[in-house]
Amino acid sequence: RWLPALRRRLDVAGKRLSGTGLAAEGRVLRAVLYVYHNRLLRHRPYLALQQVEQCLKRLWKMNLVGCLETLAGLIPKKNAPQAHAECLVPSQPMLETVALKVLGGCKLILRLLDCCCKAFLLSVQHLCSEEFILLNTVASGMLSRLWFVIQYRCVLQSLISLYSILSTSLHLVSETQRMPYIKGFTFPSDISNFLGVNVSSEVKKQKARMLTIKKPKSWLKKLFPAMPEAVSEVGKKRSFATCMSAVKNCSIPCPADIGEPVL
Repeated sequence: RWLPALRRRLDVAGKRLSGTGLAAEGRVLRAVLYVYHNRLLRHRPYLALQQVEQCLKRLWKMNLVGCLETLAGLIPKKNAPQAHAECLVPSQPMLETVALKVLGGCKLILRLLDCCCKAFLLSVQHLCSEEFILLNTVASGMLSRLWFVIQYRCVLQSLISLYSILSTSLHLVSETQRMPYIKGFTFPSDISNFLGVNVSSEVKKQKARMLTIKKPKSWLKKLFPAMPEAVSEVGKKRSFATCMSAVKNCSIPCPADIGEPVL
């Protein structure tokens, strides 16, 4: 009975982890860190971005998607029609390995969300101070997208629901044929106790922090002033002709030496 449900959960978690959003944001993050490596080695938002990249790198290095696909391949696609018929099921060592990787993946994604939130707050804080405007603007947008991709695609929630059925499967298989592989570790029956936080409340808290931060409005208005009211077509043509005549009549003096230092 639990084999079809386990296969469905494995497929859902694998698709959400291997989506294009996470990979694309990871490439953008690496490109930004590469461009600003020599300029901002001691800049706090840059160091926070490095922590985000480290979490993403560890998530890909553990090859969680490949492990889920391997386990899904061991489950037979068609179930026997008889209730007491023999059926091939994954072994206890395989289920323990996948369950342990799912636990580690959940911890890593929680850490990744926390690092994204802290780096976003630092970027906006330095943006309000008018420091490294280009970097902090790119970083704040990228971090908010990365945080939103993880939440919108329910990556963490899919892994948590997968672990619940993995725990049931592991218990049933160990009762049938006990072959413990990972020793010295007790698999928790409830993953929320293992994670140490309530996932939904923690995510809501991070979202509230990211939405209520002070926004850099004053200097943005100076850089991008509000557009005046719509004018008629005749007014537009007259203003354009006036600007063109002013450009033609303007004489720009050419300096004698371009390399001369300007004080």
